[in-house]
Amino acid sequence: MPRSNRPRRPASGKPGIAGGKPVGKKGNGDVPELDLERARAGIARRESAPDGEWTVRTMTARNAEKTYICPGCSTAVVPGIAHLVVWKDDHIFGAAAGLAERRHWHTNCWLSRTYRYR
Repeated sequence: MPRSNRPRRPASGKPGIAGGKPVGKKGNGDVPELDLERARAGIARRESAPDGEWTVRTMTARNAEKTYICPGCSTAVVPGIAHLVVWKDDHIFGAAAGLAERRHWHTNCWLSRTYRYR
C-alpha cells in the first residue's frame, strides 16, 4: 500500500497546533532542531595502531577555516577541505598533553601513513 504524504492528525481530531506552536509527538511543546553538520561529523573515535592509541575526529569542509600543515605529506590542509584532527590517546604526559599536540591530517595521508616514529 502506498504511503500517504498527508500529515497525521492528533487523536483528539483537532489540528496539531497549541497556542500557535506545532505540538510535538507527546504534546509537550517544541521539538529541538537537528544540527545536520554535527550529526554528519560524528564524534571522536579511538583507533589502535602499532604506534599507539589515537583519537580521531572528522573535520567537515564547512568547519575547516584555517590552514594547517599535514604531518603525513608536509603540504597544506587548506580551508574548505575535509580532513581529520588526530591526537595521541596514550601520551606519556597524559591526555591533556596529547590533546595539546593534536595535528590536522589529510584523510588519505592518515589512512596510508607508515607506523615509524618521526
